[in-house]
Amino acid sequence: MNAARKPLLAANWKMNKTPEEALAFWREFSGRISGETGRVEVVICPPYPALPALQGTDLRARGVYLGAQNVHWESRGAFTGEVSPGMLRAVGCSHVIVGHSERRAYFGESDEVVKRKLRAALEEGMTPILCVGETLEQRTAGRAEEVVAAQLTAALEGLDTGRAARVVVAYEPVWAIGTGRSAAARDAGEMAVAVRRRLRELAGPAAEEIRILYGGSVAPDNFARFLAEAEVDGGLVGTASLRPESFFALVASAANAATAQAGEGEAQ
Repeated sequence: MNAARKPLLAANWKMNKTPEEALAFWREFSGRISGETGRVEVVICPPYPALPALQGTDLRARGVYLGAQNVHWESRGAFTGEVSPGMLRAVGCSHVIVGHSERRAYFGESDEVVKRKLRAALEEGMTPILCVGETLEQRTAGRAEEVVAAQLTAALEGLDTGRAARVVVAYEPVWAIGTGRSAAARDAGEMAVAVRRRLRELAGPAAEEIRILYGGSVAPDNFARFLAEAEVDGGLVGTASLRPESFFALVASAANAATAQAGEGEAQ
């Protein structure tokens, strides 16, 4: 983690939780929030049907943001089953995940589609969480950095620095998503360094403002090791975000790391 960037934890609930279950989660999770956890930017990304339910809570007043798991690049039209950035804003969303490996794999989303979604979100004033990552085959072949650099280039090349600085990047090795396997913290840290290097080439000084998250079987018992890596600024969390106690443990871990860094800065 870098003290200059506020850590971010995004809960990706995927296709889990009804509106009632989302409200039950919020009631328990919100009871754990304290002043210290304000050091962390927390985003909850439920399925579409639960968005209005959570919008109607004190979520924003408690310093937590609402996000979506997907978005279409057009503002309106004959796109059955799709949801536009403006529609997401209307139900309280400030963040949206784009390019998740499951969207790429199961729904055939190309780099071009991801680029269009990211830019549509930016146009609407939203914060896109851009997911990038390699398969196990690509990592074994020594192509991890090449693959991730190409994904970053496809999505971000040509963006002005102001908009680029609003993007969040989530590095998620595809082979670690939902498998219970996670990358070694050092490997994740090295990939985050490679991501930052490519961001500097694409966005110049704005790259220092872009937060890099790790996603891939993040859990309370391993998260602190990832946060110890200089270029890892938080996490995109799947399974561990479904239970209030485990997700809060991750938030508390990030808050503790941010507090420790702030103390070190004051001591210098």
